[in-house]
Amino acid sequence: MDLVDAYPIIVTDKLGACRDFYAKWFGLEVIFESSWFVYLARQGARPWSIAFMAPEHPSAPPGPEPFSGHGVCLELQTADATAEFQKLSAAGAPIRYALTDEPFGQRRFGLFDPAGLWIDVVEQIEPAAGFWDKYMIGPAN
Repeated sequence: MDLVDAYPIIVTDKLGACRDFYAKWFGLEVIFESSWFVYLARQGARPWSIAFMAPEHPSAPPGPEPFSGHGVCLELQTADATAEFQKLSAAGAPIRYALTDEPFGQRRFGLFDPAGLWIDVVEQIEPAAGFWDKYMIGPAN
């Protein structure tokens, strides 16, 4: 498969609020917008995108019910979680999990978007000594 893009579509009735949230806090640009669908993306060396679709539109593919806020998180990996936390906090972003160094090897903070999607902003750091030992299965055969 020669992908051009890959992105989640969050089914929600909060299209405008989600559009504004990702544009304001994460610098995404609106690439396409209609009354039932919004597609946002960040261009450049590390592009990423996300879309939001109204639940009642007839073009919806089979299966996606409105997002309930459970079972999914969006990981945004950054080189400097501290700088991103300071920038977003100073600007008033609705941070729900303060910047924390986790023993499993991430510096992270988090917040919910208007659709209820958890956004985990992470930086990979060195895990606590021995943290992963009890979770490892062993060498590949």
